[in-house]
Amino acid sequence: MFKFSNKILNGDCLEELKKIPDKTFDLVFADPPYNMQIGEKLTRPDSSKVKGVNDKWDQFNSFNHYDDFCQTWLMECKRILKDNGSIWVIGSYHNIFRLGYLLQNLGFWLLNDVIWRKNNPMPNFRGTRFTNAHETLIWASKSKKSKYTFNYQSIKCLNDDLQMRSDWALPICNGKERLKRDGKKIHSTQKPEALLHRIILATTNKGDSILDPFLGTGTTAVVSKKLGRNFFGVEKDKKYFMAAKERINKTTKIADDYLDTIVSSKSKPRIPFGSLVELGIIKPGTSLFDPQKKINVKIMADGSIKYKNTEGSIHKIAAKIMGAESYNGWTYWHYNFNGSTVLIDSLRQKFISEKLI
Repeated sequence: MFKFSNKILNGDCLEELKKIPDKTFDLVFADPPYNMQIGEKLTRPDSSKVKGVNDKWDQFNSFNHYDDFCQTWLMECKRILKDNGSIWVIGSYHNIFRLGYLLQNLGFWLLNDVIWRKNNPMPNFRGTRFTNAHETLIWASKSKKSKYTFNYQSIKCLNDDLQMRSDWALPICNGKERLKRDGKKIHSTQKPEALLHRIILATTNKGDSILDPFLGTGTTAVVSKKLGRNFFGVEKDKKYFMAAKERINKTTKIADDYLDTIVSSKSKPRIPFGSLVELGIIKPGTSLFDPQKKINVKIMADGSIKYKNTEGSIHKIAAKIMGAESYNGWTYWHYNFNGSTVLIDSLRQKFISEKLI
């Protein structure tokens, strides 16, 4: 694995991916050629030229040629993904539907399509169509059975404690982040770091390995390095490769102390509170109290608790007190342990550490 960790290669991904062992990476982020099919020069109303994507790497002879190319690299990506890995592919209306079709045919399991809504899109100068203000990303696991990573609580926190939706409003890459040489963009489709930050934070963990088979100027590798993930990238164009290499070398990893993410409560084992009572981890008659220590209840032999004229589970009573339809009792009730106030959720870890599940 070391050979494919925190390195980038100048080469053709169709050849380089074949050299990678099976089940090497936790995540693939792919920003392939879009096959934009621009057949003529684009101009503004004042006749000035629009710098569109007309690079040779984005030109294919036919749809069949493009489909064969995509199927080849997608097959390799699936092979080198770990069983619980996932893949992100990004595209426009020119190619994203073809990519989705190929992903499903190859046995990937589609999880979401995400709309990246650009805050500052290029206008439609001719006025013949709607302004193309978004790109689409497809997120898919290696198979239907994959236990893929999704850091739900972290992404919810990133979004001011609201569930993250599948439409993301982010600006295109510009300003100091946009790589230029002699005043001209080095890469016509450089992706913003904010986009990769969200993807990597959501679907990988610290120390995971990420592959980008179309590295471009290195955004995936740069963000991976910052977030303490291992990266490996392949880029065919020498100019892009050198720009990526220089950019990665200048990138500093965020200190380990600040790379921890919130553990989702959904990832914790589902343990009935009554099981802790059965096994003597907490005893009947033990007092539980709320965070402010204003409410005190006793644990019954069956794991229930009583409050005023109501009895029920730790969750039901917590919900009644909070005036909610439901409430997580694990994060509401506390108990006294050797003179210290301890959240009962800590008992779940004791339950696990003693290998009782």
